[in-house]
Amino acid sequence: MSDTPWLLTDQPAPNVTRITLNRPEQFNPLSCDMLSALQQTLDAVAADRTCRVVLLAATGKAFSAGHDLREMRSNPDEAFYRALFAQCSAMMLTIQRMPQPVIALVQGIATAAGCQLVAMCDLALATTHARFAVSGINYGLFCSTPSVGVSRAMGRKQAMEMLLTGDFIDADQAQRRGLINRVVDEQALDTEALALAQKIAAKPAVAVAMGKSLFYRQLEAPIAQAYQDAEATMACNMMDENAQEGFLAFLEKRQPQFNP
Repeated sequence: MSDTPWLLTDQPAPNVTRITLNRPEQFNPLSCDMLSALQQTLDAVAADRTCRVVLLAATGKAFSAGHDLREMRSNPDEAFYRALFAQCSAMMLTIQRMPQPVIALVQGIATAAGCQLVAMCDLALATTHARFAVSGINYGLFCSTPSVGVSRAMGRKQAMEMLLTGDFIDADQAQRRGLINRVVDEQALDTEALALAQKIAAKPAVAVAMGKSLFYRQLEAPIAQAYQDAEATMACNMMDENAQEGFLAFLEKRQPQFNP
């Protein structure tokens, strides 16, 4: 995992890993170095069998303001921009493809690629002070790569309005539009997110991993293909010992005793 001072990792509870963006003075930008550190850390966590759930948090007034505009302005080269956006897209896809659910803890603003980061997490909690925007259009740049994640988390017209206007929405609007799951008080963000993580971590890891993978695959498939994939996934899941134990426990009217 990364050991940089601006990307922190810890274990706030058994089977839960927290990754914290820690460049608050710069609003936690997704610079090349930050993306590399995130990629390295996510890859390590994805391979960690003891980790069941990931919390993605940040320090300061911003969750993330997106790409580092100073870095981008200092490198006016198409090859650099292509490499940067490819690096960012690979990291975003890693979040979706890793077996553990990833929960975003949004304590402040999340703009452009920072809003994309929230959208690509499996679940998201935000404080009442959080605000969201894909505001590149205000500076002459349509947020094309953020649009991929945002349009899959929200309704199309709601996403397009944000992309075309660059306007901010508050946490309540973000919840209504499907970008986040819950709005919580600032003091309760860590507690509620950890409680949610522990609830998920208590579920059988095989079922969670298979289910997460299937969920995203079927969304992108024609409905008949989606059902075929779901049928095969469910049949394979049923062969897992924890699924057999769960069904037996239900029939015997007792709590299941899952293996780690």
